[in-house]
Parts: sequence; structure tokens; C-alpha cells
Amino acid sequence: MHKKEKWYITAKKADFAALGAAYGIDQVTARLIRNRLDWPSVPVSAPKDGCPETEREKSNASDSQPETIVGLNAVGQYLYGGLDDLHDPALMKGCPEAAALLAEKIQEQKKIRIIGDYDIDGVCATYILYRAILACGGRVDYEIPDRMKDGYGLNLRLIDLAYQEEVDTILTCDNGIAAIDEITFAREKGMTVIVTDHHEPLFITNDFHHTEGTSEADDKKRCSLQAAESNDEDSAVRILSPAEQRIYRLPPADVIVNPHQPGCSYPYKKLCGAAVAWKVICELRRQMNSANVAYRKKRTLPEHYEKEVSSRNMDAGSSDRQLTMEEKRSSSANGLTENLTDELLMFAGFATVGDVMDLDGENRILVKEGLKRLRTTNNPGMSALIRANELDPSSLTSYHIGFVLGPCINASGRLDTAKRSLRLLLSETKEEAEKIAAELKELNDERKTLTQQAVDTACAQIDSDESYTRDRVLVLYLPDCHESIAGIVAGKVRERYYKPVFVITDAHAASAYAALNAENQETESMNDTETTGKDNLAKGSGRSIETYSMFEEMVKCQDLFLKFGGHPMAAGFSLERSRIPEMRRRLNENSTLTDDDLTEKVHIDVAMPIHYISGKVIDELSLLEPFGKGNEKPLFADTSLSLLSARIIGKNKNVVKMRVQNKNGYSIDALYFGDPASFQEYLTEKFGEHEVQNLFWGRANHIQMDFTYYPSVNEYMGRKSLQIVIKNYR
Repeated sequence: MHKKEKWYITAKKADFAALGAAYGIDQVTARLIRNRLDWPSVPVSAPKDGCPETEREKSNASDSQPETIVGLNAVGQYLYGGLDDLHDPALMKGCPEAAALLAEKIQEQKKIRIIGDYDIDGVCATYILYRAILACGGRVDYEIPDRMKDGYGLNLRLIDLAYQEEVDTILTCDNGIAAIDEITFAREKGMTVIVTDHHEPLFITNDFHHTEGTSEADDKKRCSLQAAESNDEDSAVRILSPAEQRIYRLPPADVIVNPHQPGCSYPYKKLCGAAVAWKVICELRRQMNSANVAYRKKRTLPEHYEKEVSSRNMDAGSSDRQLTMEEKRSSSANGLTENLTDELLMFAGFATVGDVMDLDGENRILVKEGLKRLRTTNNPGMSALIRANELDPSSLTSYHIGFVLGPCINASGRLDTAKRSLRLLLSETKEEAEKIAAELKELNDERKTLTQQAVDTACAQIDSDESYTRDRVLVLYLPDCHESIAGIVAGKVRERYYKPVFVITDAHAASAYAALNAENQETESMNDTETTGKDNLAKGSGRSIETYSMFEEMVKCQDLFLKFGGHPMAAGFSLERSRIPEMRRRLNENSTLTDDDLTEKVHIDVAMPIHYISGKVIDELSLLEPFGKGNEKPLFADTSLSLLSARIIGKNKNVVKMRVQNKNGYSIDALYFGDPASFQEYLTEKFGEHEVQNLFWGRANHIQMDFTYYPSVNEYMGRKSLQIVIKNYR
């Protein structure tokens, strides 16, 4: 089973000559920038003169539509948007109140506990809040759930632990918006709870009806990500949004900071959890610096709290500790300065890429500014991680965050404990940082091996069972897959087949890695759902396509799940293993996906013959960085290219290197980093085995193909040459 593709050329209008002249850029670059602003495109017709063309509807509907010309200000914002263009944190609902409440708790020396998440976003958010509150002289520590024992976000064990340790205030980051039962429990224990999060709040549609034969409590359980069983209407806030016709259920926290919550008019909604945390500490700095917060001047931490922090945040015989007491005093004396918030911006930008957020608007600014700081960072841990991966700090891009550094941070939360990554960022010495960085790189290398094994198993399962061809939603049970990599596996399977994918694994599949957690193991969990009936418990992750809102589709059959949550494009859940076949059946029965929905749309920026490529064009493409979701690398296309030769290269034999030539006789090297076996299979099916053999032997052949590509410069032993990196072929 192979995915279907339809190639499109983005055809957006603007005066490209004027834009180019105004900003001193090539018209091709001006077109690329225009394409990255949110307007529709039109499909590709048959090739003509060697390049795809745009196809107008017979009705000329696209001509009749009002066409907005991109203004100079929009292009200027894209190219040169900076910190002054960020929105005021006070515009985010709950942010001023959260900052004021934190300032009050800091003044009163109440014990604050940050509860984060085990991924890159949660780790960076925890780090940002911890450093900021500590700088203000707050009594603060942190806890990060264990992916295997705790699962995502708050749970009753963590709440009870905080209560037993006399924590006054729980501050969540990158989680909490769905923790209705847990926050209710914390409030009943007398604790203050501040939620900072960026996930969608739980909702039910207004056509949700009582299920015959179930109690009201059962219906409420279906409405809760964490199986709410209370009949108390105060256990969650119910808000009807007329525009969306949804009933939202919010946790009863003292304050919620989340741009997605109902009633929040913050202009930009796509922030990650760490960026929301950064907004909170920026507002906290403003409030702490006001005339009403005179208590912050030249403070030091109480002696009794130094002992508490040291005891809680240092494992016996390990480096799992926070800043030294002298640094705490220094931080407290200096306060939450503008320099510190500027330093912490780097981690908000880092997490934005790592959590795969859209790189437009504020996110583009945060990442651009974050990369500037990352290239010159003085953080011992981040510097050590860069060295461990043999990267040049001055050349770091969003690619290195997303595919090299970020996965190392995530790997500890998957196969070990996310606290190891947080310890890296909090490292005080070069020696300590280099030791942890090496451990994280090793964990990530192991994660990559496990991932490839699981992807191979998943694809073999799909290709050997014809019933998956009929399924529009793929639900795969991989009992031997490590549960922490299920989401990565689902994403890679989605890329191959272009269908929504749910990967489910046994919850105890990670037991072989228990030794990795030895220094952080706890003897038991208080979460009954996670500890009872483990033999029948399965966990899974999903990755979706643009036309399928995964979270909303799961809401429709939420009675299947013990826990679930996520976004339109991704989800996590647990359920009884015996219900997996029912999940597969119901998701497919409910699916309204059409053949067109399941055809991947390849959006081409410019149909550019390969002989147009130059070093100047490639250099100017850097103006469009940082690249990532929502601001992908420019995609070019050329057609009827003759393949002169091909060979498989790379340490793992995972790259196809070709020499290609166009009708003008211009030739260039071409690299394909996809699956060489699938590429060769496609060539054989289309051109025959004999032609493919001639190609790989460097002999004359009759193979011609269309490619989408990205141009780049190859530098080897001081010599530079132009090349293209192939993304799609036909």
C-alpha cells in the first residue's frame, strides 16, 4: 500500500517586483515569502515546457474571488519582526492574575511546586519557571511525572505527595488544563493551584446525550480526560461557546493561563507550553519590579528552606540538584531581571521548535531570537549537548533543534527520566554537563534504533493484511513496541501511508528498561488505573493528517478510553486491550475521510528548472529561516529529468545519490533521503528491472522523472558544488 499524492503550485498574487525592490530581494524570494502567508493555492495541471502549471477552475472562480495583495508591512514583519513585535503578556487571560498570585506567594514565602511534563516543552517550561521564581527569592522546587508510572500530567499521587510535603501552591506547566479530578483534589486539600498550559481544553459538543443504561456519573466520566467520577457540578467549569457550540470543562484552579481557554482574547493562540510560561514570568517581572513589591530588594533565602531544597532536589550520590545556595542568594538579590528573562527566551524558542509548533507570528520571532541566543549560549548544559553532537554553535538552525538537540532532551523522558534533561540545563560545571549530555546522546541513539525496529514491524503488519487497505484510519497494535516511542512510530507510519495512525502497545512493554530508572525508581504508584489490571492495559499515541481532527474524533467514542487527550494532529490515550478491535471499528465507521482527503497535497512554491539554481538564490533562501511546521523549506519542482546514474550511499545505506539532467543538457547531483528500497521498487514497477539495473550501473537508460526539490550547496574538502535534495518523485 502506497500513499497517493497530488502536486500543486501555490499561485498567490502580489507585485513581486515592487516587493523585491523595497527589500532588496530577488523576485523568487518575494514569491516564496508571499506563499508563506495564509492564502489558498490552486492545483497543478499537466506539465508544459518542462514545468508544472497552475490550473484555473473552468468557472474562473479563483479569478472572481477578492485577492489580497501582500503589503510591505506584512513582508517586513516576516523578514524583520523582533521582540518589540511580541504581544503584551497581560493580554492573555489569567496571566496578570497568575503573576500577582505568584508574587504574593513569593512574598509570603509559601512553598511552590512546579509540576511539568516529560517532553522537551515540559522540561523547558519547568526550567523557565523554576529559574524565574528562584530569582525572585521564592521557595520553589519541581516535579516531573514519570512517563511509565505516572503518565501525562498531574495525577493523584503527585498531588498527595505535594500535600504530604506541605506544598502551598502547585504551578503546572505544559499540562493541567484537563486535570479536573486532580485539581479538585488539590483544592480540597487546601492547596492553591495555578495552571499554565497550551493544550485544548476538554469539551463536549452540544449534541452530546445521555447514554441509555448509564448513570449521570458515567456520562461525566466520558466527558473527562481523567475519568471524572464526581457528581459535584463544581468539579469543573462548564462554558457554552455559541460560536463553536461546545461545552467546555475547565479545572477548578485558582487561575488558568492558556490562550485556548474560552474568553481569552490573546491575539496569537499557537504558543507552546514553554512560551506560555515565559509570558507568565515576563508579567511576573513587571509586577515584581512595581513599587508595590518592595519586599524583593536584596533578599536572601531563609536558612530552613535551604535545607528543604537541598533535601528534596538532590538524589543521594547523584547530580540531581538545583542551583547552589550561594547562587540562590545571588539570584534572589539580583531579582528577576530583564537579562534573565532575555536568557530564558532561548528556552521558549527551543521548545517551540521541539514541540512542533507553527513557525509563524510570535513563534517565528521567539525561534529567531532564541537561535541567536543559542549560538552564543553560556548555559553549561546546552553548550555540552551541542558539543556532544559535534555541532558548530555558530551554524545552528531550527533543524538542529528539531532533529538533533531536541530529540536528546526528549529521549530522557522516553527511556529514562525527564529529570535528567532538566539536570542538564541546571548543570553548574562543564564536567557535570558533559557527563549528562553524553548520557542523553546515548539514550537518543538507542531510541532511534528502537523506533526503526517498530516502524519496520508496523509497515510489515499493514502490507501483509489487505484489510488495512480498506481502513481510512490505521489502528495498529504493536505489543513489543516501547510505549514511549509510539507517537514517533505513528508519525513515521503516517508519512509513509498518509492516513491517520494510532499505535497501541502494552503498557508494561518498557519493563526491560527499568534498570535505566534505577536511581529514580519508586516502589509503587497511587494511580489505581495504572496499577490495577495491568495485564489488560494498553497505551497508545496517534498522529493525524490535516483533514482529520484526531482529538475530536476520539471525543465521539470517548467511552472507549480510560484516559485521552491531545490536539487535532496528535493524541495520547490508554484503554483496555480487549477494546482495541472496537476502537479500530468505530473510528473507521465514524470516519468521513474521502479519497481526496487521503491524497497528500504537495505544495510547490515555484516551478523552477534546475539550471536556474545559483549560489545567490541559495544564499537568499536563508532569509526565510527558521524553517519548520508552518514555514517549511521552499519546495521547487522540475519535470522530465533524465537519470544518468544512481547509487546507494551512507553509513546505513539510506541515501540515494543520483546525477540528473534536464532538457537543456544541464546536470546536477541529486540526493534522496527517503527509503531507498521503496524508491527502487517504484522505479522497477514503472520502468522495468533492466532499466533500473542500467541506472545503478551508470549505463545509458530511458528513465525520466519529475522531482520536487530543495537546492543546497555541498561542501567537501574545501570545494563547493550545487546539488538538490529530492522530496517527492513521480
